[in-house]
Amino acid sequence: RRIDSLGYQLGVVTRAYDRRLMAALAALGVAPGQFPALMMLYEKDGLTQADLCRRIGVEQPTMANTLKRMERDGLIRRSDDDGDKRRSFIHLTDKARAIQADVVGAARNVGASAVRKLSPGEQDHLFALLAKLNDNLTTGE
Repeated sequence: RRIDSLGYQLGVVTRAYDRRLMAALAALGVAPGQFPALMMLYEKDGLTQADLCRRIGVEQPTMANTLKRMERDGLIRRSDDDGDKRRSFIHLTDKARAIQADVVGAARNVGASAVRKLSPGEQDHLFALLAKLNDNLTTGE
């Protein structure tokens, strides 16, 4: 039965979560694909495109398009690597910094909404199980 399928259930939850998050971020002028890059840059500004690809788990062409849109939207600027002209560093703009608290807050609010009917113990258990699933799927590949 599809309802008993882990993949199906994860997909349903992911789509519902993403819809909520994207609605909250759209109000801040952040497009869907920009959120992971913003979060990585909020954590460590000045990463390269390759760094972002590795950390987020997306391909170079996808990240290139995302960064192009972020630059157009005034969220990032690039600076050249003096040692390697093929590489540039990605930096947040003042505009991106100005919305940081709201972006992070929106993500926290959606996360809190998703687990609001779970007890603290159930939330801890859920996160432990998700960590195990991720470990199962990412180690020993």
